[in-house]
Amino acid sequence: MNRLKDKVAIVTGSTSGIGIGIARLFAAEGAKVVVCGRREEKGQAVVDRIKAEGGEASFHFMDITSTESIEKLFADTAEKYGKIDVLVNNAANVALKDGRVDELTVEMWDAIFQSDMRGTFFTTKTVLPYLEKNENGGSIINIGSMASCGGDLSSTAYACAKAGVDMLTKSTALQYGKKNIRCNCVRPGLIVTPENEAHVPQVLKDIFLSNIMVNRYGCPEDIGHMCVYFASDESAYVSGQIINVDGGMNSHVPTVAQFREMNSRTW
Repeated sequence: MNRLKDKVAIVTGSTSGIGIGIARLFAAEGAKVVVCGRREEKGQAVVDRIKAEGGEASFHFMDITSTESIEKLFADTAEKYGKIDVLVNNAANVALKDGRVDELTVEMWDAIFQSDMRGTFFTTKTVLPYLEKNENGGSIINIGSMASCGGDLSSTAYACAKAGVDMLTKSTALQYGKKNIRCNCVRPGLIVTPENEAHVPQVLKDIFLSNIMVNRYGCPEDIGHMCVYFASDESAYVSGQIINVDGGMNSHVPTVAQFREMNSRTW
């Protein structure tokens, strides 16, 4: 349980959902974890839970839409721990029903891009000088979305922003790889968390389960385990990769679920 021993990791948006799962697993593997977000009470609860489990963590306020807030997060973390090794860009505005192109306003578009694309860009830009100081560089892990895998009936701005995160991942990996800085992206599938479970209707779960290749939908720890790998030295030769952690949902032709219902393999 020491895969991340002595590493200092910042997990943005770790006061709920997937972020909590990542932060807890990082701490269990020996990392010093900075839990951050806008909700101090919830963030401190995550820190307290990690400490109760034997890990090391602290809370720092961060607003993903504020450049000043982001800069302070990294400066204070480096001052507290002496370095930064890992950044997980998890904070985002999940707007899965933002609408079609004709329904979106410019204000809606800008709000989603500010948190999901601009925020990820600026945290990445801000952490780079800290990672460059390390002899072994560091690891940046972006949390993308399967929404960027293809067109959909809605979620237009969200999908476009997350597609931008995919390309930011590749550009960062290329431009800073020779400085031992790696950058990879994890695309979650349907992840049911304690916060969203009551709001995920059974019909949606059924639709996903009919397309997922395994027998369940995901949980925060599924994403956390992949992030542990990307944060650890085990993935030292892995960079610029976009990995779907979706139970295999995006690995097959789109007609599979319907043919299963027909008890048929093909037409």
